[in-house]
Amino acid sequence: MPSVRLGALISLFVVALPAAKADLTVASLSTVTTDLARNIGGDLVKVTPIIGPGVDPHEFSPAPTDVKRVAHADLVLYSGKGLEGFLTKLEEAAGGPGKFVNVGASIPSLPLNGAEGHPVEDPHWWHSVENMKAAVHTVETAFAQADPTHAAEYQRNAEAYLSSLKELERWIRVKLAELPRSRRKLVTSHEALQYFARDYGFTIYPVKGLSTGEEPSSRHVREVIELIRKEGVKAVFFENIENPRTMRQISSETGAREGGVLYADSFGDGKVSTYDAMMRHNVTVIVEGLK
Repeated sequence: MPSVRLGALISLFVVALPAAKADLTVASLSTVTTDLARNIGGDLVKVTPIIGPGVDPHEFSPAPTDVKRVAHADLVLYSGKGLEGFLTKLEEAAGGPGKFVNVGASIPSLPLNGAEGHPVEDPHWWHSVENMKAAVHTVETAFAQADPTHAAEYQRNAEAYLSSLKELERWIRVKLAELPRSRRKLVTSHEALQYFARDYGFTIYPVKGLSTGEEPSSRHVREVIELIRKEGVKAVFFENIENPRTMRQISSETGAREGGVLYADSFGDGKVSTYDAMMRHNVTVIVEGLK
């Protein structure tokens, strides 16, 4: 009997143990960096998304509550390359740039023409799986420096995530093999998929420039319509955070079908709430739309 009582007491003690407390608090300024933080940090990191699913980062403006959450975080992850136009003001309001981590800093930029022809960096680097692998190392290093006690755990989590990204890359290439190179022509709402195009041999015909806030001129819309007709583009694609009105007009005038919704700047809810799910969704929609 005494041994039974002792076993019961041990069981009660184990059940009563408190859950491990996250040692690192991280604020995230994009759905991409949120996914990175959760995969690499695991239970050791409390992640606070400042920009959530379905929110346009080009048009986002932090509220006072966002500034407060950023100020209280140990680290703040952001995509970089000019995507966060609000960044300087946020840094000043939250106490300086010291804890801000530019996740895209080590990733080579694709140059594009900005307003009035000025060269700018394309900030949508995550549409390349290779770029995402580089971002994993950046976040792992930042977490290990901020919380060296758990550096080994961050490294293990990063290695596991890199393994899943390699599997994703293999899946993408197999799926895209269904689509002849002659049909790899994408008409999209705005200039967001150039890294994807570079990696997988697509040509992009964007209706808008880098920012979703830009409105295309009627002349540019006409140019896109003529290109679709000339190149025999089979479908046009919408984006989850944009009004589809202009794309529907182009579809109607050219006869190109509506290919479906792509997630370019922000993940969605539910089935498209992770990087892996977003990439698989986009590739599937593109292949099925252009076949």
